[in-house]
Amino acid sequence: MSDVTAAPATATGGFKLPTLAEFGTLLKRGDLALAIGVLAILVVLILPLPPLLLDLALAISITLSILILMTALFIHTPLEFSSFPTVLLIATMLRLALNLASTRLILSRGHEGTDAAGHVIEAFGNFVMSGNFVIGIIVFVILVIVNFVVITKGSGRIAEVAARFHLDSMPGKQMAIDADLSAGMIDEAEARRRRKTLEEEGGFFGAMDGASKFVRGDAIAGLLVVFINVIGGMIIGIAQQGLSFAEAARSYTILTVGDGLVTQVPALIVSTAAGLLVAKAGIAGAADKALMRQLSGYPKALGMSGGVMILMALLPGIPMIPFLALGGGAAALAFIFDKRAKQVVATETKKTEAAAKVEAAEEPISSSLKIDDLKVELGYALLPLVNSPDGTDRLTEQIKALRRSLATEMGFVMPAVRILDNVQLDANAYVIKIKEVEAGSGKVWAGQFMVMDPAGGQVKLPGTHTTEPTFGLPATWVDAAIKEEAMMKGYTVVDAATVMSTHLTELLKNNMSELLSYGEVQKLLKELPKEQAELLKDLVPSLITVSGIQRVLQLLLAERVSIRDLSTILEGIADGIGSSRNPVTLCEHVRARIQRQICAQHTGNGGYLPLIALSAKWEQAFAESMIGTGEERQLGMQPSKLSEFITLVREKFETAAREGEAPVLVTSAGIRPFVRGIVERFRSQTPVISQSEIHPRARLKTVGSI
Repeated sequence: MSDVTAAPATATGGFKLPTLAEFGTLLKRGDLALAIGVLAILVVLILPLPPLLLDLALAISITLSILILMTALFIHTPLEFSSFPTVLLIATMLRLALNLASTRLILSRGHEGTDAAGHVIEAFGNFVMSGNFVIGIIVFVILVIVNFVVITKGSGRIAEVAARFHLDSMPGKQMAIDADLSAGMIDEAEARRRRKTLEEEGGFFGAMDGASKFVRGDAIAGLLVVFINVIGGMIIGIAQQGLSFAEAARSYTILTVGDGLVTQVPALIVSTAAGLLVAKAGIAGAADKALMRQLSGYPKALGMSGGVMILMALLPGIPMIPFLALGGGAAALAFIFDKRAKQVVATETKKTEAAAKVEAAEEPISSSLKIDDLKVELGYALLPLVNSPDGTDRLTEQIKALRRSLATEMGFVMPAVRILDNVQLDANAYVIKIKEVEAGSGKVWAGQFMVMDPAGGQVKLPGTHTTEPTFGLPATWVDAAIKEEAMMKGYTVVDAATVMSTHLTELLKNNMSELLSYGEVQKLLKELPKEQAELLKDLVPSLITVSGIQRVLQLLLAERVSIRDLSTILEGIADGIGSSRNPVTLCEHVRARIQRQICAQHTGNGGYLPLIALSAKWEQAFAESMIGTGEERQLGMQPSKLSEFITLVREKFETAAREGEAPVLVTSAGIRPFVRGIVERFRSQTPVISQSEIHPRARLKTVGSI
């Protein structure tokens, strides 16, 4: 024995077969298993396959097609089977490879008998043909026509239309997600999940549009293979193998029809699965439950179908038993479904009556003195916004999200909003009341959409022209059918519930100081951390009352300053309480203490604080116009001077707005409350801050001066 033959195989100098453990590890790798499977399909296209392996591969093909069909039936949404286009391609390649392998066996060994291409093909051919090859050919042609003309063509058209409409509607759906996110109805994580789902749906339906061509090509290839097998087999059997015409026809026809059937049956099953999958785009839930729920929802239709079948049973020559049995069964099911529906309605009616009796119970007279802090009254046409037929109370959900958003932004929980109908209002009108006093009103149309031009112009679409109730912009109410067109033109599109919730949001922000009650302040103080509770004991009631703290907080909210950082606000009150107990003066101390928060609130997207400074001339004019001393100071400026100041402020801020800036007005600390008192009368949302409220690290940008 030489040294070469005795040397063990190494990683570089020889080949070593994998052990059983290594082979098991290889099978656990799904990516490698898939790659090996695809390579095996491609190898079958080149190398001949023995009949025994062909039988096994055909059984695998049939099992795979049934698995695909069952999965398509049981999934709840099409995206649960998002890998279907890939599976369809692999299944099609497998059938074509088996077609080629069986064709090679039929043409090379067909003269040996009907089992030349394996027992699966022989069994399919003998069973379907029943001894007559003409019957087998006709059955095969019918299967191909059903698959190619009916199922494949229909599912391909559905996939094409679904892909087109889904891609066209993607911008509108993305805007709806952004609107829900900005309204506070969903968080950022939910918005990302919805966007990802939207992208996956677009990719899935686009892939299904192309994948349907696989099935179409498979059907055409099946026809060509049958034609080649019959003609080529007859030529080889008669010319080369010396068979008679009858023997060649019988042998090659059985083999060809069996081969066609054993590949077309899985193709038909997979085509049906593809049709079910793309047709399921608008149905939620498993197919059986969705179909039963929808078909049993109309007992009258089922009853009329049973009546028609019973009448057909009475016609002369029609077999009576099957039609009578089906008609009676349909009538019985209609009766059962109708009875069940009436029971559901009766149960809901009893619940409604019980609730009405509770509401109708006599209440004490003192209850009529109760005042609702927030109330929304609706016309009768707007009730679907609260009690929608599909069970989604969109307005109620938006109001809940609004209260949650304002609590996070401003630092206290708004009172609950009471929603009720008012028959005295116009059908599409609504009224928002704060403490039983009307604060705003408007008109919306349920089921329609408000369209606005971001540039502020009039929308050029058919509909009801109106004015947006919150900001007074020109708008148009359009039908739902025009929604997509409006989005494509770049208009802003919102639904009726969003219009009302936006109006309510602005009214709440403008009246937050009135809604901060004494009880709410007590709740906020009780929820302070333990460390700050000691500071509160030093302040209340020896230095300031809870009502005094309430007044300071109300002054902050009146200028839309958040009171969420209540600990710092109390520290600011403690700093200023030694020199003055006037709430206005204490509020100025607090504003200087929370300067970082105020600057961050008004910092723009560029990272800087845009400001319009009050010139020394006007600073002096305000200082000279003060009457009184100490806490009794008042502004006594001449009306003409005030009119000049108002005109200058309006011009400067309008110029800044046209340049895309939202600046603040900066004054000295001594006159800031008086300047704010004037500005809020004609520009209520214009922030006025003092120089002491500017944080040292804030980036400033002067956009003008007065």
